[in-house]
Amino acid sequence: MSQTTTISFFRFDRWRDRAWALAMMGGARLAMARVPDLGFWKLCGSGTGEGFTPVPNTGVYVILCTWPDEDTAHARLADIPIFNRYRARASEDWTVFLSPTSARGAWSGQTPFSPVSEPNPGPIAALTRATIKPSILAKFWGRVPDISAMIGSDQNVVFKIGIGEVPMLHQVTFSIWPGTTEMAQFARHNGPHAAAIQAVRDGAWFREELYARFAILGDTGTWGGTSPLRQLDDT
Repeated sequence: MSQTTTISFFRFDRWRDRAWALAMMGGARLAMARVPDLGFWKLCGSGTGEGFTPVPNTGVYVILCTWPDEDTAHARLADIPIFNRYRARASEDWTVFLSPTSARGAWSGQTPFSPVSEPNPGPIAALTRATIKPSILAKFWGRVPDISAMIGSDQNVVFKIGIGEVPMLHQVTFSIWPGTTEMAQFARHNGPHAAAIQAVRDGAWFREELYARFAILGDTGTWGGTSPLRQLDDT
């Protein structure tokens, strides 16, 4: 069996549903802990704009999960009550099914992803996660506006969002790209992002960090009225 990771996005338009989703950041933990076959999981909020800001977006929430295989992932997401409750209240939801191809680092002291798939030349998803040292918060977030503007204008990125467990301190970026070449060009060769990477390495900004890549298995639902993966057909 091959481990499958799912990232489910939920958009809430009505204020009472947004209040419910915020409360579920704590309230859903017991239900999530009881889901059969569920491995690692995290409940996350999101940032405003492109998502890469410290200001929370009260309308978008995310659930990340790992499962023993793709069939189990589909079955549990379709049948388990907690996921159905999120979908029932959300105005829109979208889930991406992923197979980890590489991972290094830790998340909450764990190594959540078990890469077994061979990297392929097709589309990829990238996830980075970090716990930022409080002493460098101003430096870190000072870099973000330029990076956000750059990724927002990059024609190669298929989907991008900034999410997190704790505002400002625990940050996650998730993005989808046509291939490794396009992603590497943005990550290493574009000015603000490349400079931020160097600053992180020189200054040891993070207490904990994780970098992972995934092959894309498929998706369900819509985001913005369509599947963002449809853009891959045009690349």
